[in-house]
Amino acid sequence: MLGLGATPALAATHDWARFGFDAARSNSSTASAGIAARDIAHLKRQDVTVPGTVDSSPIYLHGVQVKGKKRDVFVATTSYGRTFALDARNGHRLWTFSPPGIGSLEGTYRITHSSPIADRGSGFVYAASPDGKIRKLSLASGGQVVSGSWPVRITRLPSREKIGTALNLSGNNLIATTGGYTGDAPPYQGHVVLIDKGSGKIARVFNALCSNSHGLIQPSTCSETGSAIWARSGAVVVPGTGRILVTTGDGNFNGSTNWGDSVLELSANLKHLLGNWTPTDESSLDSGDVDLGSTAPALLPFGSRWLALQGGKDAKLRLLDVGNLNRHGKACACKGGQLQTLDAPGGGVFTAPAVWRHNGRTWAFVATFGGSAAYRLDGTSKPRLHLVWSSGRSGTSPIVAGGLLYVYSPGGDVAVYRPATGHRVGTLSADGGHWSSPIVADGRVAIPVGDANDHHTTGTITIYRKP
Repeated sequence: MLGLGATPALAATHDWARFGFDAARSNSSTASAGIAARDIAHLKRQDVTVPGTVDSSPIYLHGVQVKGKKRDVFVATTSYGRTFALDARNGHRLWTFSPPGIGSLEGTYRITHSSPIADRGSGFVYAASPDGKIRKLSLASGGQVVSGSWPVRITRLPSREKIGTALNLSGNNLIATTGGYTGDAPPYQGHVVLIDKGSGKIARVFNALCSNSHGLIQPSTCSETGSAIWARSGAVVVPGTGRILVTTGDGNFNGSTNWGDSVLELSANLKHLLGNWTPTDESSLDSGDVDLGSTAPALLPFGSRWLALQGGKDAKLRLLDVGNLNRHGKACACKGGQLQTLDAPGGGVFTAPAVWRHNGRTWAFVATFGGSAAYRLDGTSKPRLHLVWSSGRSGTSPIVAGGLLYVYSPGGDVAVYRPATGHRVGTLSADGGHWSSPIVADGRVAIPVGDANDHHTTGTITIYRKP
């Protein structure tokens, strides 16, 4: 049976070192969370003031050296690119990194929703900022690495190309994606960038438009614009292969160099486009601004195969075969080929689903602004998703930790459920937000609140702990 991609180190140390918990973005922790259903009503709340809006998710590291002492820490990035570390025991800020020139960005449209990622073994955190750069920071001090090619510029036009998604790591490579800012002002092209995490050298670029160009391109030199890669998860890594899945937004599709509104499977080194799934109504999605790429594929293990659950702004969920996305065995100017299509709960999907293995079966949890739902993957040779329960409560990206399902509502509060039944075991109060979602580890829940589109330069992270 396939695993969900979490490494033994993560399970042993109780880390939540990236958005989605693992490189596959399962949003499901295999570690003991230290919080049982009976504890929810007794958790103590602390609101921590932070230097900006964290319109994403923090990460968590257990027992690491920070400021000369072994600590448990939360690390997060604000909408204007400040990255900071908090002591998880008391909420004290341990260090803050501010990108040079951040003052010229604050209050403007140039924001990020990216979550940082930690490489525990090397002691570094990687973080994005709206100046178009990825930075490598010391976990111990927050100091910026400026040797080799660090910091790394991943766009030639940061005023148009936005780093809006969570960073990922696979092997020796850091993976980042780009999209466009609100309003989709041209020109820009969504692209995937592979960066050597040691040297900072860009190893390869895949451009969703003008894909015959293999490096960073000046957006104005491509005849097409759009195809943002802007889903919360950004790039999803297929366990066991290192292959990379991304979903593009609106833009031209021609099946050769332009790949708008498509799920794309790329080789681990980005040198080859291995497959695509493009909906049959791609042209109407494009013309109606109904991005397929509002969410990324969620990987579902099914026997020896990987399946993918792909949502979109059109309020549909599609079940795909990762090994043969379009049923043609290769990337082509073809459309359709999904295994199943279902209605999403309550509207368009702008969040990252959570995937959970329970009693030998795979479950998927999807939340939207209009509701939340649980689906179970059944069947033997012919996989099918079945709706098990649903709720009219809105939610951002759900997570599973310690056998409980946590769903933060943008209107405020975190609902906690028994995943298999939908029975709510408790609710944690919180202020309103936007895209942020919680993480749970070592008896603590952390949820950032606020909306980056309000352009505030201070914000709040709410932390719940066992007494």
